[in-house]
Amino acid sequence: MVDVCIIGSGAGAAPIAYELSLAGFEVVVLEKGKNYTEADFNKDELAVSRRDIFTPKLEDEFHIINEYQKDGTYKRYDGREYHWSFWNGNMVGGSSNLMSGYFHRLKPNDFKLLSTYGAIEGANVVDWPISYEDLEPYYTKVEKIIGVSGRVVNHSQQEPRSSVDFPYLELTINGAVKWFDAACEQLGFESIPTPRAILSQNALSRNGCYYSNFCGSYGCASGAKGSARAALLQKCKARIITDAFVYKLESDDKRVRKAYYKTRLGAVHVIRAKIFVLAAQAIESSRLLLNSTNKFFPNGLANSSKEVGKNLIFSAGGSGSGRFVFEKLTQAQQKELMEVGVFFNRSLQQWYDYKDGKRKQKGGTIDFLFEHQNIISRVMREVYDNHGNLMWGEALAKKVQKRLTTSRVLTFEVFNDWLPTDKCFVSVDKKAKDKYGVPVGVINLYGHPHDLEVGEYLAQKAVKVLREMGAVEIDYDISASPPPNLVAGGCRFGNDAKSSVLDKNCKAHDLENLYVTDASFMPTGGSVPYTWTIYANSFRVADAIKKVLDVKQ
Repeated sequence: MVDVCIIGSGAGAAPIAYELSLAGFEVVVLEKGKNYTEADFNKDELAVSRRDIFTPKLEDEFHIINEYQKDGTYKRYDGREYHWSFWNGNMVGGSSNLMSGYFHRLKPNDFKLLSTYGAIEGANVVDWPISYEDLEPYYTKVEKIIGVSGRVVNHSQQEPRSSVDFPYLELTINGAVKWFDAACEQLGFESIPTPRAILSQNALSRNGCYYSNFCGSYGCASGAKGSARAALLQKCKARIITDAFVYKLESDDKRVRKAYYKTRLGAVHVIRAKIFVLAAQAIESSRLLLNSTNKFFPNGLANSSKEVGKNLIFSAGGSGSGRFVFEKLTQAQQKELMEVGVFFNRSLQQWYDYKDGKRKQKGGTIDFLFEHQNIISRVMREVYDNHGNLMWGEALAKKVQKRLTTSRVLTFEVFNDWLPTDKCFVSVDKKAKDKYGVPVGVINLYGHPHDLEVGEYLAQKAVKVLREMGAVEIDYDISASPPPNLVAGGCRFGNDAKSSVLDKNCKAHDLENLYVTDASFMPTGGSVPYTWTIYANSFRVADAIKKVLDVKQ
């Protein structure tokens, strides 16, 4: 029997493995995917963009998606048939290997959304059982151990910090950033440097960034990106077992006793542990608990509240872009614009909350970035002419050559709260099974109309900046389409065992030795990407588990 068995190896799992194994406890990590190193990562665009080498094949592992309709019914989609994937990185380190590393902290009001902004009809908004002050030391710890580069500037929405600045210098930025700063100054907007979980210099036994401009969706060959694998798992003493799909947790009425896993060839193995930590990704963690029924938990493990899988959230908002063309630029500006590799790294948080009439509204974050360097996606934008007709041959070649060498696209991403509701949740299918013979997860989708209103408000601010900068072809899309790489909820934590799955330390109310530390614990998501908060909370929970194990030693 080991001290700790961790299911999953991403941002919610790795801090537990790192802290407890280095403290001398025997830790086993079960990961379904492979273990890659920096030497395994390259910029193979076909492999990533067309073959999805880091995610399961949908014919083997899929989800059923039920999309809520206006008439109150759900429209069913089989993920295999519609090529609708909610996988975002099956490997040691999980999707943190593939993130862009935009790191913003939650604000103090994110922890008390209900008491600060009030109830919203049709939404299950609640306050968190912990405060910003509880998590702040762990945000700082992540900055140092994972490695966050940036520059703190004073602005109206700046959250309290225990450290004056980030531990690593700001990444090198493109010359066009000064156009953005000037436009914001003209508009009265607060331009802030975007913190990134990417090392700007050699540190932490990792190399600094070499500015390939292939961050999102790609593994980092330099080790600069602060993935759970590079920053934590490659430095700790936990035993990592790959090709290990955990399909069932066995328990009595008080404790989880065993974790059962299968290899890709169908061999079954069992792990016994004193403490189990579930961090398989929000959808999959709920699925595992719902599939682990027994006489003590007929509705699923740790589910006496019937809240497992409920209040699934994503990140609301959307994206937009504008194009800068040489015809409107000086030669010096053209040269600045086409600097390859270096980052844009600017954000707006001025409307993290704002007044809408008499009511104070929760707003969000706008991150600005250049379109991805991936040539496939860039060319695919150009295959139609101005009338919507498909182009080919010499005409297409000339258009592509001109667009890629004499213009550049600046994009923006809007992040605002996806409100938790009764209509968006995880369940399991009664008939459909994956290649392991296990009932697949069902993702029941619904976006609250309020999410779209806030996203639209923020997008309009971004559009003003692009216009002031002189961009053309400005466009944006705010929708209720869920981003599969930004998913949380399903096992929300809280003080009331009747309305939450976990206590404030992310231990299941129903079981003495089960913790859930991926984004499942989040009752609301805030208006930023989740990864920094997942890391910080996992380090916090590691301290709580350490105290439990120390008592038992």
